[in-house]
Amino acid sequence: MRRHLSLFIASAILAAAQPAAPVIPSYKQLKYPPLKQVQIPEPVTFTLPNGMKVYLLENHELPVVSGSALVRTGNLFDPPDKRGLADFTGQVLRSGGTKSKTGDDIDIELENIAASVESQIGESSGSVSFSCLKENADQVMAIFKDVLTNPEFRQDKFDLAVQQEKSAISRRNDDPGDIAQREFSSIVYGRTSPYGWTIDYEHVDRIKREDLQAFYKRYFFPKNARLTLYGDFNATEMRAKLEKLFADWTVNQAPVPAFPDWTGKPQPGVFLAEKDDTTQTFFYLGHIGGKLNDKDYPALEVAANILASGFSSRLMATVRTKLGYAYNIGGGWGAGFNSPGLFQIAGSTKSNSTVDTIRVTREEIEKLRTAPVTDVELQAAKDGVLNSFVFNFDRPSKTLNRVVLYEYFGYPKDFMFQYQKAIAAVTKADVLRVAKEHWKSSDFTIVAVGNPAEFGKPLTDLKIPVTKLDLTIPEPKAATPAPAAAIPQAAEKGKALAAKAAQALGGSAALAAIRDLQMERNMELQTGGTALKVNQKTKVILPNHLRQEQTLPFGKLEVYTDLKGGWMTGPQGNMPMQAPVLQQARGELARLPVTLFLPAEGKQFEALSEDSFRITGPGGPTTVTLSSDGLPKKVEYLSTAMAGGASQTTEIYSDWRATSAGVKLPFDIVIEQGGKKFASIQVVSYQLNSGLKVEDLAQKSK
Repeated sequence: MRRHLSLFIASAILAAAQPAAPVIPSYKQLKYPPLKQVQIPEPVTFTLPNGMKVYLLENHELPVVSGSALVRTGNLFDPPDKRGLADFTGQVLRSGGTKSKTGDDIDIELENIAASVESQIGESSGSVSFSCLKENADQVMAIFKDVLTNPEFRQDKFDLAVQQEKSAISRRNDDPGDIAQREFSSIVYGRTSPYGWTIDYEHVDRIKREDLQAFYKRYFFPKNARLTLYGDFNATEMRAKLEKLFADWTVNQAPVPAFPDWTGKPQPGVFLAEKDDTTQTFFYLGHIGGKLNDKDYPALEVAANILASGFSSRLMATVRTKLGYAYNIGGGWGAGFNSPGLFQIAGSTKSNSTVDTIRVTREEIEKLRTAPVTDVELQAAKDGVLNSFVFNFDRPSKTLNRVVLYEYFGYPKDFMFQYQKAIAAVTKADVLRVAKEHWKSSDFTIVAVGNPAEFGKPLTDLKIPVTKLDLTIPEPKAATPAPAAAIPQAAEKGKALAAKAAQALGGSAALAAIRDLQMERNMELQTGGTALKVNQKTKVILPNHLRQEQTLPFGKLEVYTDLKGGWMTGPQGNMPMQAPVLQQARGELARLPVTLFLPAEGKQFEALSEDSFRITGPGGPTTVTLSSDGLPKKVEYLSTAMAGGASQTTEIYSDWRATSAGVKLPFDIVIEQGGKKFASIQVVSYQLNSGLKVEDLAQKSK
């Protein structure tokens, strides 16, 4: 025991002899150096003989080269009846390829050298850009120039873009947060304004390939573009290359007009979008904002930071931390280069705290309008704004792009320095003043998306008029046939090819006599690297009833539709038919060999070659290629995925046999998607005109 005690005493003495552990300072004592001054690069600037202004900035840190042509255009120039035209033009400019290469050819060439060429058109600008290794710069710049100056806007890629847009339209009410954002923007900007309108099927259906070509021609010309290049090159050598590369791009157009101004007015009130399948309410609150060059913008950004930006904001501290109404809430004073942004507060809350959350949010805004903020709040907000702003300039390439944007929108070159000085000069009095002048509760638009039966308190408790929003998505209208006098020769030839196919199948009379159809098929699907075997039984009553039963390894799936709606049932239970499945069903009925080649109201035919033609109708654009005997060899169309989007699909037909109704149908089908084999199908049997009844098809299995 004495030995143990001695050891303990010795240990204590040794411990006492050791130097004391350093005291770790509190984070509150940490000191940070001031932000480094943003350095504005000095690019080599010149104008090509064709009128295109160029900015070259060398950087030899990495062996890469990137560039972008900034074009003065935008969806603000969309015709009201063809909303989405600019976006389609921006997409298909690249995907549609050039006169010498398809978009797919360009994809393969670029993928092989780890390069990219992209295009897009936004609200008030368009661009074509590229990025590549230095060693491939000449090759990629040639592709970039070809895309910029010689786009072909191929029909199949335009059709794909249209299908994807329609898929997005069909799903636009799936996410309550997206609904709240969309409706808030539309109401504040105005539904008839290009800043706030919504794209519907009718607008997409009016847009043709020729519209994309005309839009491109109007806005894509040298004097309307600014070209920036950044990376590992010699500016003198690059200038010579560009002068040679763009020597033949000499097209010209009249100067592009100014972008339209926003001319709306406040739309105060509460706007309710009922959605009974959500347990939360998603909301937006606010009104119109301003522009970046408004004199009060710096103070407004600081004020909004104090109110709604980050975990230290007043709204987060009150609504989330203190009251527990919402997990996330935030917002800011939005400002655009040439158009007003939005002052908006957004969040989500439990359904039963909807009214209380909106009320508390309005109260916090009012507090900032009536009493000065603290010194700590002011300094933290100013630091936060400046610290986040510098990320626009953390690389020389981003600084160059920002400088070009300032010039594009008519801002002074030193605007960034003016802005930084203005933020640093904001006072508590400035914050109080701009909040009083610019945050107008009488103008607030409040959008709530949720289940009012679960709100706990009615929205009328806010003492603000409540308007219910109609989220109905207008159905696409049937295409209007072209007047007989205006039908081109390609349409006549297309009709002749369709008639040839109908004759090969048994004749138009025999096809028109088909009232119902049953078929059983064994399918092998390629999915995830494995083969999935499926037995499919399909029953159809023409023109608009379809039922399918599919037996898979994990269970049985059934669907029924009358093309207006329908149901689905499987191992996970019953559910209404989802929009992508309904769209697939419409296409499948329209593409049945017994219906595809018959004329119908709104259906149009267009010859593409001696043995292929396009059919435009209820199933969307479908391209058919015939064998020498007139039987369809393959059918190509766009199919919609459950998760959205679309893929190019090809059905290859063979083993045509006569059926009891005197009509030939294929017994062997191979399906390809995205150029790869997706399924092989063996038809077990067909039955035609067997007397099917609608009530039998619509009856759910027990």
